Amino acid sequence: MNTEAFRLDVRQARRAFGRAARAGKDSAVLQREVEGRMLDRLDYIRVQPARILDVGCGAGRGLASLGRRFPNAELFGVDFARPALGAARRSESRIARAWRSLAGPALTYVCADFSHLPFRSGSAAMVWSNLALAWAADALSALREIHRVLSPGGFLMFSTYGPDTLKELKAAFAVASGMSHVHSFVDMHDLGDMLVASGFAAPVMDMETLTLTYADATALVGDLRASGQTCAAVGRRHGLMGRGVWSRMLESYESRRSQGRLAATIEVLYGHAWKGEPRVEAEGRRVVKIEMRTKIQR
Repeated sequence: MNTEAFRLDVRQARRAFGRAARAGKDSAVLQREVEGRMLDRLDYIRVQPARILDVGCGAGRGLASLGRRFPNAELFGVDFARPALGAARRSESRIARAWRSLAGPALTYVCADFSHLPFRSGSAAMVWSNLALAWAADALSALREIHRVLSPGGFLMFSTYGPDTLKELKAAFAVASGMSHVHSFVDMHDLGDMLVASGFAAPVMDMETLTLTYADATALVGDLRASGQTCAAVGRRHGLMGRGVWSRMLESYESRRSQGRLAATIEVLYGHAWKGEPRVEAEGRRVVKIEMRTKIQR
């Protein structure tokens, strides 16, 4: 897999999500929809984690859902955009009501990204991440870091974007410009391979396609900016976009209009996996399980 196509400017992404959080607009319709679908999948998995990390928690909506699902769990909201954590704190009363008692387990916010999660190895029982892995500088490194902080038997559940996401917008920009204006996203099979390479056991991946429709391309781009999901690819165009590029993109996208609306494809990838028992200790010594049996003579 050519990883150059997926290189991300994390500082640019952090600034974009920070601006969106400071604006205070609730434009995370897609995130809420995918969160609900993740929770439906969680119904089939029996876990009662004592400590949960919501990595890429944003304004904290997922924390409220996790609090309702696991009222005895200690929750950590982790995000790389400090203004997003500020928005989460402002909505903390809503999150706290998810617990049966305000005297329940702690809720803590941590400003960090996937590259360095400031938690001890093996300290979390579950990691939850909704549409955030796409904003990691390197998906494989992020999965390895998640594996590190999970305890043996710990559980990862995540969603992210697949390569067909915003394919109409990408094609329209390709007609107008040779520069990157839309992210490239990792394929489901490559993500499954990364889970295995990171040490996860029994990974499960699946995919579904959602279609959003807009009155025009300007409304779509406005939605992306309001939610912080602007292009942060390393090879993106820097500076202001020329009027000619923008006009050609709009014209190309308009040619795709159907039944009075413009479609925007969102390919959502879902994954979950477990951290197995360690086979090698931190010092490099291999762990071998020995089962002792005693034969009883009668």
